[in-house]
Amino acid sequence: AFSPQLLDWCLQRPITVIRGLAQACEMDLSLYTTKTLVETHPNHPVEIRTQLEQSSDENWAPSLEEQVWYCTSSRSHATVSKYAEYLATSFKEAKERLGDQFSVNPKLDLSQTPETGLPDRRTIKFGTNCDLSDEKKWRPQIQELMKLPCWLRVVSAGNMLSHIGHQILGMNTIQLYMKVPCSRTPGHQENNNFAAVNMNIGPGDSEWFGVPNQYWGALQELCEKNNVDYLHGSWWPKMSDLREAGIPCYRFMQRPGELVWVNTGCVHWVQASGWCNNVAWNTGPLTYRQYKASIERYEWNKSQRYQSIVAMVFLTWNMAQNIQVSDAELYQAMKTTMMRSLQQSVLLKQYALENNIPIRFHGHGPNEPVNYCMVCEEEVFNVFFVKENEKKHVVHCLRCARQLNKDLASWICLEEYDIEHLKNIFDSFTLGDSSVQPTLENPLKLAMVNNNIKCESQSI
Repeated sequence: AFSPQLLDWCLQRPITVIRGLAQACEMDLSLYTTKTLVETHPNHPVEIRTQLEQSSDENWAPSLEEQVWYCTSSRSHATVSKYAEYLATSFKEAKERLGDQFSVNPKLDLSQTPETGLPDRRTIKFGTNCDLSDEKKWRPQIQELMKLPCWLRVVSAGNMLSHIGHQILGMNTIQLYMKVPCSRTPGHQENNNFAAVNMNIGPGDSEWFGVPNQYWGALQELCEKNNVDYLHGSWWPKMSDLREAGIPCYRFMQRPGELVWVNTGCVHWVQASGWCNNVAWNTGPLTYRQYKASIERYEWNKSQRYQSIVAMVFLTWNMAQNIQVSDAELYQAMKTTMMRSLQQSVLLKQYALENNIPIRFHGHGPNEPVNYCMVCEEEVFNVFFVKENEKKHVVHCLRCARQLNKDLASWICLEEYDIEHLKNIFDSFTLGDSSVQPTLENPLKLAMVNNNIKCESQSI
């Protein structure tokens, strides 16, 4: 489990299921069962998705008259104890209905309504995005994951997402999923194409589908063709459509105690075969491939008016302070991002000076969240614009501010970092020694990690 070969294997393939990992790491998976959750925090909130019960090979329109790509999944909210009641009822009903044929991965009844000849499908409820980020409430659950190899952990120096300096729920924190048979997570790529880790707690199995990153464009075109939005929409691909388009698809079962590694950019969708809980989070291996894919998606998201919840410019500056990388391509890509953001800061300040817009130093405190333009939702790093007389400043990028007021009269320009400070970080970020050997705690061969990153990262 702790061999560098396992990391190499996972980094070279689109998606991997690692059998028996929980057992090899002597993990106590009972910490993540519904029973434990109800006993410890019964009133903890959980998001509910109401879906259609159907096999993983089909995806019916709400009318049940045709199969489509759009995946019906409406949202509501409940508590852990309320959802646990629903789970227990669903389990008991299935036991009574199936008798001797019952199993934790039950055979699905794909009957039709005699009068209409249409499929007869019930609705089910899927408990999703249960947030386990609170260290006071969920300390045992968070601590248990430290038994995993460091490149799979929620927090490690070699994980880009540990350097952002604040929590991004479900990405650098844990989320839990509570499933009845046929619960679905529709097709998607992870936020900013980061890698993902998913552990099945059991008792049932989960069925996974994965398409390599290089086919995401072809898959996006198929989404368009089938009237679903690739980024914003909810969709479940038809396997026959993928075959016709020449898009390869991995398909496998994840059993209890097995971990799925979703590599950078892999498009995936998942269906529960039985009653099971899963815990999942994201990780950003410090490789050129991961960084490049995340930056590219960050830029593409802007063109799609889709918010990047990982602020890649802010993250890059933090990483430059916290670590020294020995990969020349990764180093160069990070330097390029920093250089462009420095140039943008200088040009924005110059614009403000030339147009008599007052510039005020605002600062950025540790653990403070990243600033996003409130109109276009793009990250604004270092320099942004606000109306002078507002009690609570509403952040705008220059483009959106000028759309509201072309000459920016009564606006001010706020600056978070001194340009000299940024120049010093830029100059101090040098390429590390490439002869560094991988170790258990440093499998990604970081040349140097600042002393102050134990589990916390330094913010600029």
